[in-house]
Amino acid sequence: MKQVGKKSTKIFDIRYLCIVLAALYVLLAIAFYFLAGAQLHYRESRSNIDMLPAESGTIELVDGTRVEQVFTTRIERLKTISIQWGAFYRTNAGTATVNLYDQESGTLLLSSTYDVSSFGEGTITDLTVDTPLEGLVGKPLLLQILADSAAGSAATPLISSSAEAQDGFALYLNGEQAPGQLCFSASGEDYIWTGLHYWQFIAGFGLALGTYLLWVYYRWKHGKYSVLAAALSAVRKYKFLIKQLVSRDFKAKYKRSILGVFWSFLNPLLNMLVQYVVFSNMFRFNIPNFPVYLLCGNVMFNYFSESCGMSLQSIVGNAGLITKVYMPKYIYPLTRTLSTLINLVISMIPLLAVALLTGLRPTKAYLLVGFVLACIAIFCLGMGMLLSAAMVFFRDIQFLWGVLTTIWMYLTPIFYPADLLPESIAWVLKLNPLYYFITFLRTCIMDGVSPEPVMYVQCFLISMVMLAVGALVFKKNQDKFVLYL
Repeated sequence: MKQVGKKSTKIFDIRYLCIVLAALYVLLAIAFYFLAGAQLHYRESRSNIDMLPAESGTIELVDGTRVEQVFTTRIERLKTISIQWGAFYRTNAGTATVNLYDQESGTLLLSSTYDVSSFGEGTITDLTVDTPLEGLVGKPLLLQILADSAAGSAATPLISSSAEAQDGFALYLNGEQAPGQLCFSASGEDYIWTGLHYWQFIAGFGLALGTYLLWVYYRWKHGKYSVLAAALSAVRKYKFLIKQLVSRDFKAKYKRSILGVFWSFLNPLLNMLVQYVVFSNMFRFNIPNFPVYLLCGNVMFNYFSESCGMSLQSIVGNAGLITKVYMPKYIYPLTRTLSTLINLVISMIPLLAVALLTGLRPTKAYLLVGFVLACIAIFCLGMGMLLSAAMVFFRDIQFLWGVLTTIWMYLTPIFYPADLLPESIAWVLKLNPLYYFITFLRTCIMDGVSPEPVMYVQCFLISMVMLAVGALVFKKNQDKFVLYL
């Protein structure tokens, strides 16, 4: 009867946890839909038309003259048309009108009038709409410019006279085709496919998750092994020991320190201050809100470096405990990752404080930071398991890791802009996991918006792949640890 009672308790526990996981999935899916906002559905168009450098003027835009630029675009939601003007280095008079037509139907899409007396040499005017124009992909559009100025007091739109001819582009001056292209730009946004089908994805993943949880419950009910059930059982069984190890590692860092845990606040601020003085004065990177940019990179990289560095020693450093007491060996790198995660969470407080002091205002996107913190913690756990296993057999890893960390730091855009790297090595960023984690954090904190859906997928896959690799290597070699400790 005891056996049955014990089994019934387990069945109730796993059933309850499966229900909690399913409910949590639904709540997170709904919350993310509202927190991500427009960034879930739209992104800046990759088909934006960039303004060409001005080389000459078109014609003096007096009453009765007109400049027309025919073009096509792949922008799915057109928002802004910009035009560059020349003023002949004089004060002009009158008005200029810019119209945008759908050339096929002759429909007027946009129109705006400007006072040319305010134009200087190189002035750029923007024709912007509150509601983006849709359904214009591939259609011929006509950008028409008219004026009512008198001769000697008229402005002129600028052109790039040497621009190569493009399909669907043509410049007309007073009805006659001319070489070159008007100095104009068109910008907007495109739909994100995953955002358009968000609820279908949620339903599909939900169905897969529900099927898996039912499978776990079925196997548990019949006394069979499953990864999720084994993990939950281990956490429950060794919960007290995990708490003690995490507490020990966290307290050991500040043992006999006067300021104690306050160093978790002070360290990122002091590092930021030193690097800010060096890189803002000596190298002068033109990065908006450089203190926050720098602190975002420092906080994430410092956690990665500290977590992996401590996990590296987690098996060798606990040799006495491992050879005397049985417990799952992965708990040692896990507790190191969790103890340093506490420091990371504390370090977010000075980051938010600096963001507020530099003029940034909190947005709902700040709540999405938890996702990237979880991802980098999972990534560091996988890396820590890999390094701790390698350290048992190759003690030189601790010295090589210090060199590798330094190289990794300089190949991560912590204190320099990502586009600074020359094209020959720019591909390194695409292979650098920390680049994605740091960019995610900067988008939430500095831009105040959610990253694009693809960045969530990138961060999640990077962390899970690293965890899978680290766990596989660790599990394959853990039985040999006692022979080398």
